[in-house]
Amino acid sequence: MATNQGRRSAIRNMIAGTAAIGASGVLASFAEPTKINTMNNKLKGNINHSVCRWCYADIPLDQLCAAAKDMGIKSIDLVGPKEWPTLQQYGLYSAMCNGAEINLTDGFNDKTFHETLIKNYSEMIPLVGKAGYKNLICFSGSRRGKSDETGWNNCAEGLKQLMPLAEKHGVILVMELLNSKVNHKDYQCDRTAWGVELVKRVGSDNFRLLYDIYHMQIDEGDVIRTITDNHEYIAHYHTGGVPGRNEIDETQELFYPAVMKAIVATGFKGYVAQEFIPKHADKLASLKQGILICDV
Repeated sequence: MATNQGRRSAIRNMIAGTAAIGASGVLASFAEPTKINTMNNKLKGNINHSVCRWCYADIPLDQLCAAAKDMGIKSIDLVGPKEWPTLQQYGLYSAMCNGAEINLTDGFNDKTFHETLIKNYSEMIPLVGKAGYKNLICFSGSRRGKSDETGWNNCAEGLKQLMPLAEKHGVILVMELLNSKVNHKDYQCDRTAWGVELVKRVGSDNFRLLYDIYHMQIDEGDVIRTITDNHEYIAHYHTGGVPGRNEIDETQELFYPAVMKAIVATGFKGYVAQEFIPKHADKLASLKQGILICDV
């Protein structure tokens, strides 16, 4: 065991080393975003980058698409059929479509909502397939006192009714993992293990999970190990700074380059979408910073 004097010396050395690193600019990618003068940085191509529309709702979609294209982003997440033509105009993909869900609380775990959900998804699945897209988001809904077993059974019963249509059109229904501790109290699909069990029960390649890194860091942590062990059940990823769901820089607790390297190591060929809420005035600069942090 080190003496108090030895420990104090070690701490002084670490502080001095950290200051030197900061001064040398090694941590430049985590610095305060600055105005973007050029966005033509060539990305490495190991990650297919996307961005969630709702985080930039105050920016016109045309402007967001143009900026995304310049940044090397290939897709805009969470847009419905009315917005697809705009994406297509800019040569952008929609890696995660939405518009069939009721909301985040009334989902497949409650048979009360099955009739509406099956109708909505039966209408949306062919549209997604016809547009050349693949992933369509869905939600478990709130627990409302249901046991895990009841939730699994109800979700599987509803989702299985949609699998033949999804398989016909090449569409994957993707259930998002959301935290129930901070943002979505009582949400049932709030652990990776719960979602994985549901995927097994549905038993179709056309049902998978959306692993939201922000949400799962809050509810279970151990992000890299969880991704590594369960990657075959995951169709899509979202980012976000913890705590606060803001920039994924040094102000939060996750080191995103390591998380991205773990995703790449699984052989993942899908999309990673930025889903943080920018705090800085130049929101597009924050987005660019997030892309560069994740471009491993």
